[in-house]
Amino acid sequence: MDVLSLTRMPSFLKPEIPNCTSQCKRSLGHSSHVRVSTRFHRQLALTHKVLDEIPLSDTFAWNNLIHTHLSNRDPGGALSIYHHMMMRGACPDRRTLPRVLTASRICGDLFLGKQLHGQAIKLGFFDEHYVITALIEIYGRLDGIEAGKWLFDKSPRRNSVAWTMILKLYLMENKPDLAINVFYQMVELNARIDSVVLITAAGACGLLKSVEHGRRVHDVARKFRLESDILVSNSLLKMHIDCQRMEDARGFFNQMTTKDVISWTEIICGYVKKGEFNEALKLFRKMNMDGIKPDSLSVSSVLPACARTVAHKNGKEIHGYSLRNGMDNNLIVQNATTDMYAKSGLVDYALKVFERMKKRDVISWTVMILGFSLHGKGELGVELFCRMEKDQRVEADQFTYAAVLHCCTAACMVEEGKFYFNCIKEPNITHYALMVSLLARACLFDEARAFMEEHHIERHAEVLRALLDGCWMHHRRNIGKQVFEQLCDLEPLDAENYVLLSNWYSDNGKWDLVDKLRETIMSMGSKPKKAYSWIEFQNKVHVFGTGDISHPRSERIYTELQCLMKKVNAEAQRPASGFSFHGVDAERECIQIGHSEMLALSFGLICTQPGATIRITKNLRMCRGCHDSTKLVSKIVEREIIIKDPNCFHHFKDGFCSCRDFW
Repeated sequence: MDVLSLTRMPSFLKPEIPNCTSQCKRSLGHSSHVRVSTRFHRQLALTHKVLDEIPLSDTFAWNNLIHTHLSNRDPGGALSIYHHMMMRGACPDRRTLPRVLTASRICGDLFLGKQLHGQAIKLGFFDEHYVITALIEIYGRLDGIEAGKWLFDKSPRRNSVAWTMILKLYLMENKPDLAINVFYQMVELNARIDSVVLITAAGACGLLKSVEHGRRVHDVARKFRLESDILVSNSLLKMHIDCQRMEDARGFFNQMTTKDVISWTEIICGYVKKGEFNEALKLFRKMNMDGIKPDSLSVSSVLPACARTVAHKNGKEIHGYSLRNGMDNNLIVQNATTDMYAKSGLVDYALKVFERMKKRDVISWTVMILGFSLHGKGELGVELFCRMEKDQRVEADQFTYAAVLHCCTAACMVEEGKFYFNCIKEPNITHYALMVSLLARACLFDEARAFMEEHHIERHAEVLRALLDGCWMHHRRNIGKQVFEQLCDLEPLDAENYVLLSNWYSDNGKWDLVDKLRETIMSMGSKPKKAYSWIEFQNKVHVFGTGDISHPRSERIYTELQCLMKKVNAEAQRPASGFSFHGVDAERECIQIGHSEMLALSFGLICTQPGATIRITKNLRMCRGCHDSTKLVSKIVEREIIIKDPNCFHHFKDGFCSCRDFW
């Protein structure tokens, strides 16, 4: 029987070509591919004329045309070429079918893929490596990994490409454990291990966060002498980082014979994720010194390390580098720069970067809106959200709605907050907690309770802490005590809840109950967080604890602070203490001026020039006494004082705070 008679184009494919073309173009998401213009049809007619002139024996020309359509993201066009090839009676070869199978997969046409599978068997191409791999991929992606694995197991020949395809299919279905098992099977069967297989296996270990599997994969790379391959070494480096083994990652990074920009970016990003920001900045500097030019991804990875008050100078330097190297129009870098400025206390700089953007995505808007909320400028954040809604190219997501709810909470805009909450299609616990916080801050405790009962969220710790914020602000001690008890019942092993309750008792002078709670906390083997504040001066970070006398200039610091407190007491009555996350044992015997932020403030005043802004960071929420004192100090010394605590930035100026006493 003539082979060509077996390869005639199946009749089902002829009417499907136009539909497949439009379907594929819609899936690609390009408007230019969705609209089929008159010019395209003219070009298609010309192409068909050319096709009629291609010799039947010139399979290379047919394959090249099919490949060109695939390269131009036009799988429907590739199938159309194959249709003409069959109609002309040209015989496909082993390079034709893999490309046509790829076009079928992109179009999502499993039925066509099965027909091509039959053609491959009839033409005797089923034992060709690339045909087998293409068939495994189309079955695996369109009919499930088990279908692809079944075909793989039945295949007469298996090469590393087919093995790798099975690994990738398992990863696509989020089954890294099965992918690793297949990799071990490869090793046991002495299958050829190449760099692509190792990269895929390393990715599976990273997803599993398995140190044991990671080390075994690394041993295989070493055994096959692929460890020095830059692609493999970068994948192994990322694997160690994903497995949260920064020591192993750093050791391997140091011994890598060749490092490229990806290597440096990975290790920098790893330190940033771990919170070791200073080490990330050191590596970024060393990267430049070693002659590796950072790219946009490197810059956007290191900028979060500068999103701290003490590192804003580093952030400015890296921003300058991005401007000098033509990255100022890169959207990822612009978003990271905006976020860095907002979180390092320079919200005005963040706004300048945002306004200069030629193109903005939903992340750009969300970062800037959230930045306004952090600095007590909730109204501006809500205005910016309204401006974003007018941009039809951007659609708010759950993070954007959370950001605007933060703004409504900061500005106590209750009605606006209710409106935006009702716009969220599927609110999560963060959105619920923000609404409770908004109602509680507005002193609408009955409405907050009713909201919690309506949505059945009374048993969520995040929501209860949001309610507690309002109790703290409005001195609702009775409600606060109830919330404390609920938190302790909900999270009996969380020492911070007992610290809160202990502080509530201390605020009311009930020291006997404070001592009982202290015994409870000690019996749990937990220690309350200690309060620390830090300030940067002359490129050195100075850290202060509660009642700290370890600083070389302690005597001068306390003397300056005592003088300030006399002036503060002359301005107003002694501020109330309020309850917070501070451990009461450290503060029971400690006078107001011994609190860590006040010591850092005194140090800043004696070390910096008159009129200079003082920037301080604290690891715990400011107590009410220090907050009220700092307001008066800003008026007395005529300076802006910026203190960042876990909740927000406090901009103290002329006796007022940007948080409006809501924090």
